[in-house]
Amino acid sequence: MAAEAVPADTVPGAPVQCGAVPDTTAPSPAVEFNLAKAFDVLVESLADREAIVWGERRLTYGRVAERARRLAAYLHARGLGVRRERADLHGWESGQDTVALALYNGNEYLEGMLGAFGARVAPFNVNYRYVGEELRYLLNDAKPRAMVLHASLAPTLSEVLPTLDAPPDVLLQVEDEPGHDLLPGAVRYEEALAQSSPSGAPVEPSPDDLYILYTGGTTGMPKGVLWRQHDIFMAAMGGRKVGSWEVLTGYEGLTERLAESTPLRIMILPPLMHGAAQWAAFMMWAQGCTLVFPTETHRIDPDDVWSTVEREKANTMTLVGDAVLRPLLQQLDKKTYDLSSFFAVGNGGAPLTPAVRALALERIPNLVISDSAGSSETGAQMHATSVDATEVGRFHPGPGTVVVDETLTTVLEPGHEGNGWLAQTGNVPLGYLGDEAKTARTFPVIDGVRYSIPGDRARHLGDGDIELLGRDSVTVNSGGEKIFVEEVERAIAGHPAVADVVVTGRPSERWGSEVVAVVELAEGAGADTGQQASIVEHASGHIARYKLPKQVVFVERVQRSPSGKADYRWAAETAVKAQGA
Repeated sequence: MAAEAVPADTVPGAPVQCGAVPDTTAPSPAVEFNLAKAFDVLVESLADREAIVWGERRLTYGRVAERARRLAAYLHARGLGVRRERADLHGWESGQDTVALALYNGNEYLEGMLGAFGARVAPFNVNYRYVGEELRYLLNDAKPRAMVLHASLAPTLSEVLPTLDAPPDVLLQVEDEPGHDLLPGAVRYEEALAQSSPSGAPVEPSPDDLYILYTGGTTGMPKGVLWRQHDIFMAAMGGRKVGSWEVLTGYEGLTERLAESTPLRIMILPPLMHGAAQWAAFMMWAQGCTLVFPTETHRIDPDDVWSTVEREKANTMTLVGDAVLRPLLQQLDKKTYDLSSFFAVGNGGAPLTPAVRALALERIPNLVISDSAGSSETGAQMHATSVDATEVGRFHPGPGTVVVDETLTTVLEPGHEGNGWLAQTGNVPLGYLGDEAKTARTFPVIDGVRYSIPGDRARHLGDGDIELLGRDSVTVNSGGEKIFVEEVERAIAGHPAVADVVVTGRPSERWGSEVVAVVELAEGAGADTGQQASIVEHASGHIARYKLPKQVVFVERVQRSPSGKADYRWAAETAVKAQGA
């Protein structure tokens, strides 16, 4: 998952790793990894295997590598690259040029990442839903020298680019909808690749080269998390297997792993602009899998998703919580599909409530559900695999995943009283781009060891599992009691009239802050005081009364990010407006 959601933004794990026990004695790598070089090693064995399937497009590993090399050559020829090597920089500083990826899902996004890595340029994610002010903030913060964008996003960007402190001087425009002219100074993406060398850029990528991931900004302004490529590879992009946590000790290990891996066909549903989808894609590539995209990538069309699963014989899919899975399951009541190849889902970024898990197992018997947890600042930390509708929130931690106390001075032992902060040590980020103070707060040193502590509350249980409670920034402190909004959301989500729910807090003269549920009703359900009382009464069977919402606010649609993560800023604003009304 990514750091701005509750719980931690989680990367969908490998759902076939059932019941694996974390290996905390795994050896340290003998060499350090670069993502571009790791992909090139995979291509040596997989050149003719399909790497990406999207509608009529079928790109082999070899073809993706060639197109990425052409992009790397183009960026290098335009003068992009490294300005200062890592050893001369602080953790919050970048010495590389950056390229903004303003793209929907598709092969161009992953080519954009690999091509940038091959040119020693740092790509970063742009939320395609951002409007002018949000884009201006993001692009001024990251200061990209180049941008790869879909044509349908050009109208918004055309208004923003001239207002930037330093507009990018390289623009590559990818055709996705007719009727959009090239931005001034832009070059068509396919033309740029065609005119560039298939040999790539004449540079040697380094494990120190950056991977930059901007947080979602659903609870605050987006922040650019700076990772060394070796560290993010080990933490979330193929250097170790989620579940077994087996660590690669050299590039040859990638080839050895391929001989033992099942070449699954995995559908990527979350937007690649979110870390969870990027991590899942690279993690699955490291096992020789084929990535399948639905034909429609601007939004999730349930019929298109299941039709693609049927046509491409997909085995599993990544998704983000109830908001994505529920409409997919409802589609199975409207139309019959051949899902004989399909056996698992990997979830992250938002929880799957018991009610939706039960619905999934009813519609797709014997389905394996894999939940993974982590954040933009930690990588993949924990996982849980189930074949039933048991309660969510408990995970098996990976190496380096611990809970520290309130004061950030002590690592808590399993079975401790109260709750603490979920933390990660080992392969963690360098810091936040341009923010020394925030870097120091999020990555403290405890007893000489550097930790990443992005803000999730947790308990380390006596049996070794970790219970994830939620993001502290959206916890409601009501009458002196801390209330974790996800616990309340789970209690409400099982009501038959509730299609979606986000819980938030708002100011209260009596309680300081009070719990409010923002609810999207199921089709045909009535929005009246009787319905509000019914929803609260249903929740009272699952949580203590002090946690119950003081008001249920009905909305036409709950607002979420394109991946399905809750927008808690919007929910808080909605709750306050309802109070005024």
